[in-house]
Amino acid sequence: MGSNVGDRWGHLTRALAELGEIEGIRVDSVSRIHETDPWGGPPGQGRFFNAACVITTRGWEPGALLDRLLVIERRAGRVRGAKNGPRTLDLDLLLMGNRRLATEALTLPHPGLPHRSFVLAPAVEVAAHWRHPVLNRTLEELWEAGPREGLVRIREDLDLIHDVRRSTHV
Repeated sequence: MGSNVGDRWGHLTRALAELGEIEGIRVDSVSRIHETDPWGGPPGQGRFFNAACVITTRGWEPGALLDRLLVIERRAGRVRGAKNGPRTLDLDLLLMGNRRLATEALTLPHPGLPHRSFVLAPAVEVAAHWRHPVLNRTLEELWEAGPREGLVRIREDLDLIHDVRRSTHV
């Protein structure tokens, strides 16, 4: 999850709360916020707040879950514009167990996962030992071998975790 427009922390907090209110979804863990430079896209964008969470789902197929994430993005004011452009909220489905999927709308695991430090850094915090079903490497191994560009700092002063356990519905 990421945001670089408006109240970045607020967008992430509200998205987690909304995710936790959905029947059949439980938010299990949440990374710290990583502040990062934008990756690609138009120049002059603000820095992103990026985080990752692990959820447990019951009765959700990948396409339906992605559709629900897109609804949460739209509620946060997300308007699709320039590729890799600024956004109030970006929710990506990176992994779903060991599922492999390639459709027009969704690829699992997310193809950018091994190559993007702003994705790997928070993902390692919550799923370090998850093994990529195609590359046969853990997230931790991918992080150790991967890129480091764009990472600015971990925002220890901001906590996404405080209300997660209270608002989950599996």
